[in-house]
Amino acid sequence: MSDQKNLIIAVALSIAVIMGFQFFYEMPRMEAEQVRLQALTEAQTLEETSGAETPPVSNAGLTPSVAPIAGNASGVPVLAPGTTKVGPDGALLAAAPRVPISSDNLRGSISMRGGRVDDLALVNYHETIDDQSPEIVLLAPTGTEKPYHAEFGWISAPGANLKLPTRDTLWQTTGSQLSPGSPITFGWDNGAGLLFERTYTLDDNYMFSVRQQVSNRTSTAVTLYPYGLVSRTGTPEVSGFIILHEGALGVFDGELVEEDYEDISEAQSQEHNSTGGWLGFTDKYWLTALIPDQKQRFTGTFNHSLSGQRDRYQVDYRLDAQQIPAGGSVTTLAHFFAGAKEADLLEAYNDNYKITSFDLAIDWGYLRFITQPLFHVLKWLNGLVGNFGVAILLLTVAIKIVFFPLANKSYKSMSMMRKLQPEVVKMKERYGDDRTRMQQEMMALYKKEKVNPMAGCLPIVVQIPVFFALYKVLFVTIEMRHAPFFGWIKDLSAPDPMVFINLFGLIPWDPPQLLAIGIWPLMMGASMFLQQKLNPQPTDPMQAKIFMLMPIMFTFMLGSFPAGLVIYWTWNNVLSITQQWVIMRRMGVKI
Repeated sequence: MSDQKNLIIAVALSIAVIMGFQFFYEMPRMEAEQVRLQALTEAQTLEETSGAETPPVSNAGLTPSVAPIAGNASGVPVLAPGTTKVGPDGALLAAAPRVPISSDNLRGSISMRGGRVDDLALVNYHETIDDQSPEIVLLAPTGTEKPYHAEFGWISAPGANLKLPTRDTLWQTTGSQLSPGSPITFGWDNGAGLLFERTYTLDDNYMFSVRQQVSNRTSTAVTLYPYGLVSRTGTPEVSGFIILHEGALGVFDGELVEEDYEDISEAQSQEHNSTGGWLGFTDKYWLTALIPDQKQRFTGTFNHSLSGQRDRYQVDYRLDAQQIPAGGSVTTLAHFFAGAKEADLLEAYNDNYKITSFDLAIDWGYLRFITQPLFHVLKWLNGLVGNFGVAILLLTVAIKIVFFPLANKSYKSMSMMRKLQPEVVKMKERYGDDRTRMQQEMMALYKKEKVNPMAGCLPIVVQIPVFFALYKVLFVTIEMRHAPFFGWIKDLSAPDPMVFINLFGLIPWDPPQLLAIGIWPLMMGASMFLQQKLNPQPTDPMQAKIFMLMPIMFTFMLGSFPAGLVIYWTWNNVLSITQQWVIMRRMGVKI
């Protein structure tokens, strides 16, 4: 009776956690976030009205040559708020001369003031499944709602007193547009013998090459440090799933380092030294990444500071000192990725540019040796059938075939236990509360009939990593985003929109997330219920009823999951039911 009571309490607590999560965590969190965003908006409006600037952060180590830009521990500038105070984005972009960026995948511009890449949209990706909806805006200039930009330049050692380009420097350009096959060169003369050139080149996808050259026309040698940075103002909204990393990341000396925004804000600054590697910011589907010369040593940092009341996050790198002799010049080459995390493309960059572990920008997880091959099989199947939903079904069948022998062994064991269940019930009636004698008699029965209770569990345990890896693939890869299935499923990465509680949209009411249960989650719950009915039932009636609550709990849990995951789960259950039913029929087990 004690075990039964504990089981009831455990299940009741599980249901309470699931039901209470929405009401006691999600809803208050969303309300608090709205209040925070409102406060930030008011603070930003006050800041723009007053024209106040955030005080510069004190420097340690190297310092930039021009105030008021402050630096981090490695000397790379930590950008203070820009001086441009304008409203609409269009007016902001027109506030300084710009060089357009145009390709089949990108649209935007580079500011000639400061030479920043701060205006970029992804042409082939939209906010919704409607192709007429706004394009995904990846980078935005200072003064917009969410400033996000990349910058490259040089810093000098303390006391050098060199005039170097800053964020307010107005560069001269050769060329009218940056596009594949048409690079653009920015030039600036400091008037004291140093000539700076920065050439941007764009490939057919999302990779910028940044070639920087300094010519020394003075009579003395000069020492400079090349740097690159990506600055992001405001904490982005994240998915909040434990299986997905969103925030800063990088590969340093071959090791992947991931830090979410909360960790960065608590640590303020984190420094990593490496030869080869990269660093940047990752969202679920989008990435910005700085890629220094893979043969040179660099110092990379993750930084946090405040812009008024807003959080600012920055990743940056600084190369070792570059000696520029009198009458000589020095050239450095870096790359900057800004685009969609398409797996094949990242792997191609990994190989073609010899970038250390660039494919790890996609969060493949600890089971990478399973998740990556599964993804490539899924994409290959999609190429054959032209539908990712059908590809998921075929991949599930393929996995079932691979594990067919193990599953057969498991289902045969469970069928034998179900066949012996009447005998077990009689033992329970015979021995009552004598649990020790009951266990002894059950073990003797299993031994006599050559049944191993563990045989039904071990094959399932072996399959769990594969199923979790497939779940991970369907969740983190962009190839599923806005991919249609059939019927009402127009986006496999979004929850099933056919919610039954509002009569599938006939009632003009948006139910809370907990109650937004679509057709596919209902079918998943039904399939799970049928699968449980085929398995050996608990001998205690109360326990059996409690276990029957599990399909209901999972139905509510999966209601907010991407439709592609629910379709996979449902189809996997159907295949398992079919296989188990056939085995039970062959063994003469009553169904």
